[in-house]
Amino acid sequence: MTAYLIGIDFGSESARGVRIDLATGRQEASRVHAYRHGIVTGALGGRALPPGFALQVPADYLAAAEDILTHLGQGREIAGIGIDFTASSPLPARADGTALADLHPDAPHAQVKLWKHSAQAQADAINARGGAFLAPFGGRVSGEWLLAKAAETASAAPELWDETERFIEAGDWLVWQLTGEEARSLDFAAYKAQYSAEAGYPEGVVPGLAARLAPPRPVGSPAGALTPDWRRRTGIVGAATVAVAAIDSHGVLPAVGAVAPGLFVGALGTSAGFLVLDGTARGLPPGLEGAAFGAALPDLWCHEAGQAAFGDMLAWYVRAFPRDGDLSRNFALHNAAAASVPPGSDGLIALDWFAGNRVPLADSRLSGLVLGLSLKTRPEAIYRALIEALCHGTRAILDTALAGGVPIERVIMTSGLTRSNPLLVQILADTLDRPVEVPEIDNPTAVGAAIHGAVACGAVAGFAAGAARFGARDCLIYRPDAGRAALHDRLYDQYRRLAADTALRESMHALQAFRP
Repeated sequence: MTAYLIGIDFGSESARGVRIDLATGRQEASRVHAYRHGIVTGALGGRALPPGFALQVPADYLAAAEDILTHLGQGREIAGIGIDFTASSPLPARADGTALADLHPDAPHAQVKLWKHSAQAQADAINARGGAFLAPFGGRVSGEWLLAKAAETASAAPELWDETERFIEAGDWLVWQLTGEEARSLDFAAYKAQYSAEAGYPEGVVPGLAARLAPPRPVGSPAGALTPDWRRRTGIVGAATVAVAAIDSHGVLPAVGAVAPGLFVGALGTSAGFLVLDGTARGLPPGLEGAAFGAALPDLWCHEAGQAAFGDMLAWYVRAFPRDGDLSRNFALHNAAAASVPPGSDGLIALDWFAGNRVPLADSRLSGLVLGLSLKTRPEAIYRALIEALCHGTRAILDTALAGGVPIERVIMTSGLTRSNPLLVQILADTLDRPVEVPEIDNPTAVGAAIHGAVACGAVAGFAAGAARFGARDCLIYRPDAGRAALHDRLYDQYRRLAADTALRESMHALQAFRP
């Protein structure tokens, strides 16, 4: 019987799975499952949610897993299964793995706190207290991460916190459900809970948190085999070894051949995650978010950064100012119009902080800006300025890594927008004044998850072998145009001036008070 791998990418609003033939290395099928409840904002169970709450229902993940595993695996021999997940998206659970959301469906703090949910006040308090555990993270944690969300749950819902026996990333929780084993991932633990091999998890940050966590395992480790119940529900046969979970932007690395130092890798989706792979211990470049050794990939340092808004920023504009009722056609028309606008020709500059700023300010209270509007401003020029703002934000992250002494030889961009929006990628190449490689592979993040499954089940010797066997074989290269690059240099100077303006940021904070 032919053996297969399955990889599942759990995104913000849906999960996407792929089935790969173990012998040929080719994708054979894929499946997408939208979460029933989507992203829960505004209200839960008829009760209004505070501003900024972004929750998910853990049962939706189980439904997605069952649908995808059944569709792709029923009656087939599955050697390995890998999953990746948006992060940080933790939830409270009982010691047997029962999600507290199942017991308290109308309690906000019992649900998954999606990565979009920011416990900024708790993060600020943690950062003010300080501690050695913050050093690899530039002296601060984000309101998006596990520590801040645990602190929020403990302070806002103490009775629920008392009932919580495990506080766990959704990716780790799902692996637990599939295997019956609580096998936490070093990837989540290091980057989202500030775990280190030397010191373990931070002590004294949230009362009782240490007892609600568990030691992690490296990526590529087997968590266990699919349980008999899951085999019955999905019809899967074979070893069905499940790998420990990975962060989605990290899980994609082997699928795009990013398994060596000297690479700047971006996953451009709803938000953008950037990884700087390094073979040398040099400390976190000032301004980036975090660094860990061997957590994203074995034997490599990985410096992490990101932009809180990316594709969703452009989606907001095309929905607010539609050119067509069909969303794909709407995007195509906006892109075609923006392509006719030379860089800077309408005198506009924008800030990409529509969901706050991650690097270098780590401030979710900041907001977007378009400067230079006049009675002659064209809609397509505004849209182009938003694209340019995203590219300027990416360049700021790249420049921060370079200033920290990290050598970057190649730039690789992947995920949905790189395939659907070539205009954006070309503007990015012009803004960075570097070639940008876009690996030609369908469903790259889900394929990356499948490669984690291949490593875990022993089908390949490691991630480099998995990348060679199952990853992208070709790539498109977007090369910068010297004339446009010079114009983008001038625009980028203005972007940096705006981003450094403290009075402007104070105004953004003050304006938050007017929001309901």
